[in-house]
Amino acid sequence: MKLTVTGKNIALTNALKDIVEKKMGKLDKYFDPDVEAHVTLSVQKNIQRIEVTIPFNGVILRGEESTEDMYSSIDNVIEKIEKQIIKHKTKLERKIHEGTLRFSDIPSAAFDEDDEPKIVKTKKFAIKPMDVEEAVLQMDLIGHNFYVFMNADTEEVNVVYKRKDGNYGLIEPEF
Repeated sequence: MKLTVTGKNIALTNALKDIVEKKMGKLDKYFDPDVEAHVTLSVQKNIQRIEVTIPFNGVILRGEESTEDMYSSIDNVIEKIEKQIIKHKTKLERKIHEGTLRFSDIPSAAFDEDDEPKIVKTKKFAIKPMDVEEAVLQMDLIGHNFYVFMNADTEEVNVVYKRKDGNYGLIEPEF
């Protein structure tokens, strides 16, 4: 697996980079060498955050952890990514072309059919064109943590969402 490590508001020392590479090496057994993983280390006040993103064949594995100790955050995010791989083994197996993810190395998870998530409700609503700021206002007014809307500037369906840090995010389609 190819690894890209970046830092925000943190001095990315060789020792810290080596630890990340060593811990991420535990995930090598699941992936072919050409799969790229992106790791971002950041610090905000006393919170040490690590974000790991592994895109491959249209699927994205992502984990984020925040603690007061960067080494704990690194350990926790590796566990989280491994659990994602194990939990979604059968789902990924159907979607991924053979060869990118080596499922023989992934232990089988024992799930009952009842444990599979189900769509239990479907909502339909009218979408009217609006700008991003209006969508954020609408989201806050209805008290949700996300809002689907038609972007008046791009004429595409977008999603705004509230982030854990209190700021907002925008999801735009990429074709």
